[in-house]
Amino acid sequence: MVEAFYIFLLVATILVLAAAFSSLIAFRFGAPLLLVFLSIGLAAGVDGLGIAFDDFALAYMLGSLALAVILFDSGFGTSIYSFRVAAWPALTLASVGVLLTASIFAVGAMLFLGFSWLEGLLLGSIVGSTDAAAVFFLLRIGGINIRDHVRSTLEVESGTNDPMAIFLTIALVEVLASGEGFAGLDADFLMLFVKQMSLGLLFGFLGGMMIVWTLNRFTSDRSLAPIFALALALLVFSFTGAIGGSGFLAVYVAGIYAGNRRMFARESIARFHEGLTWLAQIIMFIVFGLLATPSQFPSILLPAVALALFLVFVARPLAVWLSLLPFEFTQQETGFVAWVGLRGAVSVLLAIMPLIGGLENGLLFFNTAFIIVMVSLLLQGWTIKPVAEKLGLIVPPRMGEIDKIALDLPGKSTHELVSYRVMKDSPVLRGERIPRWAMPSLVIRDGKSMRYQYAGRLQEGDQIYLFVTAPYIRLLDRLFASRIPVEADDEDFFGIFTVSPSRPATELDAAYGPGLLSAAEQAMTIAELVTQRSGGKAEYADRVRFGSVVLIVRDLDDQDTIRSIGISLEPVEPATSLPIFINMREIAHRVRDRLRHYRGKPVKEGGVEAQSVE
Repeated sequence: MVEAFYIFLLVATILVLAAAFSSLIAFRFGAPLLLVFLSIGLAAGVDGLGIAFDDFALAYMLGSLALAVILFDSGFGTSIYSFRVAAWPALTLASVGVLLTASIFAVGAMLFLGFSWLEGLLLGSIVGSTDAAAVFFLLRIGGINIRDHVRSTLEVESGTNDPMAIFLTIALVEVLASGEGFAGLDADFLMLFVKQMSLGLLFGFLGGMMIVWTLNRFTSDRSLAPIFALALALLVFSFTGAIGGSGFLAVYVAGIYAGNRRMFARESIARFHEGLTWLAQIIMFIVFGLLATPSQFPSILLPAVALALFLVFVARPLAVWLSLLPFEFTQQETGFVAWVGLRGAVSVLLAIMPLIGGLENGLLFFNTAFIIVMVSLLLQGWTIKPVAEKLGLIVPPRMGEIDKIALDLPGKSTHELVSYRVMKDSPVLRGERIPRWAMPSLVIRDGKSMRYQYAGRLQEGDQIYLFVTAPYIRLLDRLFASRIPVEADDEDFFGIFTVSPSRPATELDAAYGPGLLSAAEQAMTIAELVTQRSGGKAEYADRVRFGSVVLIVRDLDDQDTIRSIGISLEPVEPATSLPIFINMREIAHRVRDRLRHYRGKPVKEGGVEAQSVE
């Protein structure tokens, strides 16, 4: 027994190390990292090295635990501003979008696999949600710099659509196992959904408060803080699930609340959970890879691949378009959201449910979902950045490379200790002064430490430590990272003209309207108009459609006030010649422009004070 334990531990450790080392190769060649983890599990499984693992119940428990850790970390790293900006479109995608995806996909399952409608709906629910681990990894680590509005929508959707997919899967498994058919989808079905989501939201919020309160009261040992946070997060997850709520929604909400409050040892907790999330992803994908039997795939390979392509090119795009129709997304942005619908470990986790529930086609559900996940990670995971570039969504960076470490201070200090490495061509290296509100204390140069007052002029490679209040840290980021000017190639993104943000919005209306401003907007400046139509806070590279042009935020000052606005006169080159992915406002614009064309009324293209971009 003891020898068997050591052998098991040895094999498990080797697999985890192989996954960790393979990540370095994946980073170098741009391979979808989660596909690499899954492939290692397949290679070590029964058809590879011969490791036999078929405990579906254990795999489900391990996967659920790992997913809870991933969702808490995902919420912990989501700013409340990002959530507020993306809440409505993301939650619509996470609820209506999942239901639409599952329903449309059910048609394909009936066609390619001969399933009944309920069986097709079950398989659609299994693959209906995007994978939080895959989406967060690709967007946060993959170097894809897109508009915050689009990025936040994708991140919040991936974190909130799992509860909907899990609920639909479990409910449909119970309905099919009972043999009641459509009769099982009664009012109790809807009440169960309301109960799970309501309890998940309530106890997620209360759980987040509990985590913050507990960590701010027990500040004696910093090394215990990450353990407290992890244990309390799992307490929220398990307690909410035990009383009939959605534990996955609760742990995600708790992460959002805790991550946006001042909390003891916050940086230590963030670093700990970042590493733990990597471990959770590796274990989850390897376990699911071990669980699969590739020798069973050939018999269903063609219909499963056809279903994967149907999901990628039909079901997901239609569901996303219909869900985002009321919101201000361009055709390119909606198309990108539709493409970033990666299926991952959550779909494999849910595919275990038909087996646990004893359904007749349980193994068929699992193998089909597994192949769909492999195709999704291979096709979408490898092409997300090229697709973003093709659609013109890559935002030119504001800053160059930055090397920063934030350190926690004991107690409830209002200041934080931040360390920067002085980068080449950074503003501070070119002579910019460090602001008075920042308190530099130490400089490390060539391995030697010295007080800032005696260090003289900062040099490239210096490590400088400063005390600063949290809200001002992002201002220091700009000081210690080289600013990247707008290149000529970026004119397609930012427009070839600029307009003064302080000009009256009525001048803009006269030139590119008229009649597009409400009574309240007529009293605004152009900057105020763009800010108002951006949801109350303008961000770098925000784009606002106004009549026949698009206004683009080119630059902001340190107080986030718009300093420069670009105008694109030919802003909307269709992402596709098909009339899809356009929102309601765009439809109205196209109808109006078409009517003007028929009436012979020219669209004005001048009248606003504009300057050529230097």
